[in-house]
Amino acid sequence: MRGLMMDRPLMISQIIEFAAMNFPDQEIVSRTAEGELHRYTYPEAAKRSRQLAKALQALGVQPEDRIGTIAWNTYRHLEIYYASSGMGAICHTMNPRLPADQLIYIVNHAKDRFIFVDTTFLPLLEKLHQHFPDVEGFVVMTDEAHMPETTLPRVHCYETLLKAQDDDYRWPEFDEHTASSMCYTSGTTGNPKGVVYSHRSTVLHAMMVLSISGVPINEDSSILPVVPMFHVNAWGVPYFGLIAGAKLVFPGPKLDGPSLAELIEGEGVTDAWGVPTVWLGLLGHMRQTGSKFTTLKRTLIGGSAAPRAMIAEFREKHGVEAIQGWGMTEMSPLGTVSIPRPSMRGNWDKELEIRGKQGRLVFGVEMKIVDSNGQPLPHDGRSQGELLVRGNAVVSGYYDNPEANAKAFDSEGWFRTGDVSTIDPDGFMEIVDRVKDVIKSGGEWISSIDLENEAVAHPELAECAVIGVSHKKWAERPLLIAVREQGSNVTREDVLKFLEGRIAKWWLPDDVVFVDELPHGATGKLQKAKLRDQFKDYSLPTE
Repeated sequence: MRGLMMDRPLMISQIIEFAAMNFPDQEIVSRTAEGELHRYTYPEAAKRSRQLAKALQALGVQPEDRIGTIAWNTYRHLEIYYASSGMGAICHTMNPRLPADQLIYIVNHAKDRFIFVDTTFLPLLEKLHQHFPDVEGFVVMTDEAHMPETTLPRVHCYETLLKAQDDDYRWPEFDEHTASSMCYTSGTTGNPKGVVYSHRSTVLHAMMVLSISGVPINEDSSILPVVPMFHVNAWGVPYFGLIAGAKLVFPGPKLDGPSLAELIEGEGVTDAWGVPTVWLGLLGHMRQTGSKFTTLKRTLIGGSAAPRAMIAEFREKHGVEAIQGWGMTEMSPLGTVSIPRPSMRGNWDKELEIRGKQGRLVFGVEMKIVDSNGQPLPHDGRSQGELLVRGNAVVSGYYDNPEANAKAFDSEGWFRTGDVSTIDPDGFMEIVDRVKDVIKSGGEWISSIDLENEAVAHPELAECAVIGVSHKKWAERPLLIAVREQGSNVTREDVLKFLEGRIAKWWLPDDVVFVDELPHGATGKLQKAKLRDQFKDYSLPTE
């Protein structure tokens, strides 16, 4: 017997129209790429999103067309989120910090039809656009007064496109499993992998976040998403923030401590979301100036493990609750949050230990740890195994990548996270190691394999290995361990200079160490575990 309930599809367009109707006075504030602050209301955002949907139609955009973005967190980027997905196209956000070859691969693999770009990133696209055969045009996200000269072909001005349209647009209704957006993981082993979210998964993820106990988000909230909108849809803030009726404060390109502190105080921010590196800069500014937060209540920290010293400083110096969250691009992204239960509070030292873990599940996600044979391990806080997850907002397969899909799931369809973890009897998960050798620096991934391949191209290097070494500010930074060719006297400076321009600047190793040989196993595979153990106490010159 089936329930006698209406079967209405979950649509992203429903979010912005709901927000406009129910919270007509709520603000969205942005620091733009041009520098000034822009503010408007939910209804104005909805109106402009409808105009943009019509502008996309006028450009010939059809359902399922990919609309790329290379942009900061601003109100225009938010409008693209809703206009592209709402009309049935797919919003494809891209990380401008990726190496050029990976950006080229991503644009072409996704088959982006148009790319929207902030003025900051025009030089990047001017260098790469000739490698994008499927891209029909570029839209610069500014107004006519700030429209720069550019060598990009087939260029449109964002505000000019909007001016040509009214907002008389009715959002179409279609299958809720339709693709809504795309985000590519960094290429840790080979090319990046595409994750395709659906309208259903996006709406459910937003509701999952709003269900978290201990993270109240409502009309009284003012949320600052420092996490980039190109990074897993800013962890869902542009969606759940509007459902809850919260004020959104977008930081644009200025992510330094003084700029963030100014926004937090000036806009009454109560909740700020971002990676540890950002908060290190903010806390450093607060220490230097002797300032205190007057409105900030919570910060959610993700992207990489939050140092316990940071969690303690937020609370002890500012009375701000720092909450650690864990997830993945493949999980939309949130999977766990580390909020102690009421019975666990009262002893700060014990509570700090709990908050240092990756946390307990949000509703809609399941997890398990398994041994090398795929057998479940007990949740005793001691047994270590590979972490697997499944849920309503967890990837079921990578876009057009059967090779990756063959490795990513177990026989029951659980997704392999690539992390080695423990789960304690209270349900708190803690990551203790990584199956892969990816380096996580400031919340961004660095591929050790790709970096090794570039380094070993040096004619005087025989072999290379890259491992992550602990760093106070960035969590991890790459250390290049190299074997010279016989008779070579190549130096650290020679190697770093060779790598410049071949990889993203932030991928450059913080140091180069030369050894006589690298450890290998019986099959000839490089044994990075031995290297990590050998260099676990290594002090980088950048510390």
